[in-house]
This record gives sequence, C-alpha cells and structure tokens, in this order.
Amino acid sequence: MNELDVLSVFCGHDGSHGNKLGVVRDGRRFPDQDSRQALAAELGFSETVFVDDPERGRLDIYTPGLRLPFAGHPLVGTAWLLDIEVLELEVGEIFSRQDGEFTWITARPEWAPPRILRQYASVEEVDALPAPPPGEGWLYAWAWQDEAAGRVRARAFPRRGDGIVEDEATGAAALLLTAELGRALNITQGRGSQLLTAPAPDGTIEIGGRVAFTR
Repeated sequence: MNELDVLSVFCGHDGSHGNKLGVVRDGRRFPDQDSRQALAAELGFSETVFVDDPERGRLDIYTPGLRLPFAGHPLVGTAWLLDIEVLELEVGEIFSRQDGEFTWITARPEWAPPRILRQYASVEEVDALPAPPPGEGWLYAWAWQDEAAGRVRARAFPRRGDGIVEDEATGAAALLLTAELGRALNITQGRGSQLLTAPAPDGTIEIGGRVAFTR
C-alpha cells in the first residue's frame, strides 16, 4: 500500500535487528478503529501507527489484536520518521529529541501497560527460555549481563494469542524495568536489539535507540 513506512526500531550497533514498525503517514485513509485494527492484523507487526496529524504528532497505535494508549517502540520510530519534537497520545504529550544516531522519547512509567518483570539468575537462563514460556500474562524476562555497568539481557513474550510470540524490542517494558531499578540501563533484547534508558529526577524516563528503514 502507498504511504506505509516499515521501520526497524531499537536496532543494534551495526543497524541489524530492531523491532519492525508499520507507520501509516495519512491516518485519514483508515478513518475508524475497525479499519485500523484490520490493517494492523493484516500487517502482523507487533505495532502499527496511524498518524492523524503529522504537524502536531497526533498518533494512534495498534497491535494485531488491540489498540494501545501507549507503546515505546512506535513512538521512538515515528519521532525519527517525522522528525518532530512532540508526539500526542491520549495519555499526554511525549517529547522527543535526536542525539547523533539515537532517537529519544520522554515518558512516564504509569503510561505503560502492565508487564510481568521477572528476573533470572543468568543471561544463559534468559537465552534458554522457550518462546513463549509457559504461563499467562505479558512477560519481560531479564538478567544482569553486567550489573555495575547497568547492562541487561532481556526477552519479551506478549502471550496474548495474536501471533506475536516474542517481541524483539519493547520500550514500555524497558520503561517499567528502569522505574523499578531506578537507574539507567543498556538493554540487549531479542536477537540483538539495543535499548537505552535514563531516569530523570521528575519521575520521567528517557528511552532511546537507533531507527532505520527495514532492509
């Protein structure tokens, strides 16, 4: 279809990996939630964004099975694509900035959907998890790779029956983990995606990563 950009968000240092994101630049082509949900299901990305106002940064976000009030990787990707400083969601305004190869957004942990944050004893245990692990609820499995340096190994499993078995890079979960630990993190997720986070004194958290058009 025309006017659909497919991005990789939170790419590794060499531009590989990252979580795919569909961005519909002209949201008017899909005027209601049913048509947007149908396209998101057809595309099958973990999230698809519809841009309702490119100048104000007004966005609408969908997984293949539901509409989301907030999600991290769609905001980082769309901020990079549109090159704007403010994004508008129902939860509030999200500020963004560019810093060299990284795009950053500022968000509040309470905007993120609930996640099960489960720490494992080692990186090897996280790597050995089946996809998805048994159980219910959106699971963010993580372990310290280097605690002193704030380096984390993580994998994410939505476990919601919409075809997304494992989420390659998840900004909302990184936001919640940063809030829980109260420190900046350098997260390697999935096959090799990279997410950077930094908490601020006012309770907000910055989430940053590389973005590229999908190869």
